[in-house]
Amino acid sequence: MKKLKAYKVIILICLILLSLAAVVPFILLVISSLTEEATLMRNGYSFFPEVWSTAAYAYLFEHSSQIFRAYGISIFVTVVGTAAGLLITLLLAYPLADPEMPGRKVINFLLFFTMLFNGGLVPTYIMYTSYFGMKNNILSLIIPNLLVKAFYVILARSYFQNSIPKEIMESARIDGAGEIRIFKDIVFPLSKPIVTTLLLFIGLGYWNDWNNGLVYLTDPKLYSIQNVLNDMIRSIQFLSTNSGVISTTTLPSNGVRMAIAVVCTLPVLIAYPFLQKGFVKGIVMGGVKG
Repeated sequence: MKKLKAYKVIILICLILLSLAAVVPFILLVISSLTEEATLMRNGYSFFPEVWSTAAYAYLFEHSSQIFRAYGISIFVTVVGTAAGLLITLLLAYPLADPEMPGRKVINFLLFFTMLFNGGLVPTYIMYTSYFGMKNNILSLIIPNLLVKAFYVILARSYFQNSIPKEIMESARIDGAGEIRIFKDIVFPLSKPIVTTLLLFIGLGYWNDWNNGLVYLTDPKLYSIQNVLNDMIRSIQFLSTNSGVISTTTLPSNGVRMAIAVVCTLPVLIAYPFLQKGFVKGIVMGGVKG
């Protein structure tokens, strides 16, 4: 019993350390965003700054129109892209979970092949801009990420194979239900854990994406919050290298970058506690080899 208790204590200490490793950087981020710029430049990042300041958030408030517009674009892109990506992923994974589906092995091979190889940045850019018109429009932030992610499909397929009782679907087929009816009324309601997992994965991918805006957008009015942050960082770097010409007092502060990072992270922190239970279960069940 004593060995078992000691083992539990060691495990608890390890979990606490891992939790702190995840939480402490964010705490430092928040504190840095509330640190006076001069103090931040003089002493660096600290958990106990000499002077506190809300100047970074005041700066964001002065540029609230740009921030709110970018926030709205990010929310729209994340909601629409996540819903479409989830639907496409589930509709591909459901038939692949049936071992009797014709051509299943070929499709599985092609799916796995996309995990190893892709078309490359230049051919992808030419295809989207020349043939699909993905240049300076809101779809540029949605469509390129809408391609099926093989890993997500494999997770959903494994979940369907191992967690949905085949007897229920066979009974529904005997009663005359079609595949769409079975998927909508039986499979989908029983797939909340994997749906939650995919929602989190796909949603985070859209929310954190800045590459599509960097590649396909030149109009700042279409920038997501991530692109605004990236653009601000580049502006700070450019202005810093030309500080001999431009007064350093007009430069955006490091605290502003920290404040925007906090603003970008808040939606994820708010949503994750509600999705955590289903996320863990979906990962466990979907990761079982089918």
